[in-house]
Amino acid sequence: MSGLSTHVLDTTHGRPAAGVLVKLTRDGTTLFRGVTNADGRCPGMLGEEALTVGSYRFTFEVADYFRRAGAELPDPPFFDRIIIDFAVSDPLAHHHVPLLVSPFGYSTYRGS
Repeated sequence: MSGLSTHVLDTTHGRPAAGVLVKLTRDGTTLFRGVTNADGRCPGMLGEEALTVGSYRFTFEVADYFRRAGAELPDPPFFDRIIIDFAVSDPLAHHHVPLLVSPFGYSTYRGS
């Protein structure tokens, strides 16, 4: 299975992060813009026919999410948005880019 997916997990509250605005771009062109569902995922983001070799960027609007979740954030927030730049070298492979996030830290990796 090829394609691209993401999963946003709120490590402060120990749950999927529903309602995070996610944007996927390549060379300045927006390929996807949507909001994570109740499971913290964006189904149907980018199918196998659209994934090509090259550099991509995810932008996650996390401060808005944490404000809605009731977190007290400084002004300005430490992380307003998280940007993850990554590359695809094999468009036939599935690329999963999860984000584990709190108001003051985050982690990501290439998942399966």
